[in-house]
Amino acid sequence: MSGVSAAEAGAMDPQQRLLLERGYAALHGAGYDRDALNGSLMGVFVGIASTEFALICVGDSVYAATGSSLSIASGRLSYVLGLHGPCIAYETACSAALVAADGAVRAVQALRSDGALVAGVNLMLAPTIGMRFAVAGMTSARGRCHAFDGRSDGYARGEACGAMAL
Repeated sequence: MSGVSAAEAGAMDPQQRLLLERGYAALHGAGYDRDALNGSLMGVFVGIASTEFALICVGDSVYAATGSSLSIASGRLSYVLGLHGPCIAYETACSAALVAADGAVRAVQALRSDGALVAGVNLMLAPTIGMRFAVAGMTSARGRCHAFDGRSDGYARGEACGAMAL
């Protein structure tokens, strides 16, 4: 990865690495040239909620704090790609990516951004959070989500990473 040292990448939440990969792929797939984007007012809007990496992050690396910080995720994308538009990380639990997309659309409409990279990510890296949610009765005992259905007995956690260019 350009702009990220090996030591920093080693202390980085895998969610941040996925955001870099998928974010670049979304811009490339939309026909954006990386060199042309450098210094542009392209905004970065990231939905990210999981803090599980902080639970398993070991070591005293100077990069441990940035590698496990949710707020750093959008800034890392902006920095590595040389983008100078708005840069925001949203943590609204399950709706984080949707809220990020809404923020991106509004920034483009208000001409605060020439375009936008929208991304959302969630990885389950440690069993602790899932176990606590289960004990609290939040997760489905059957492991299936039946939203708006009489069979609903909680939600099912999932992993994903996606990005799109606006």
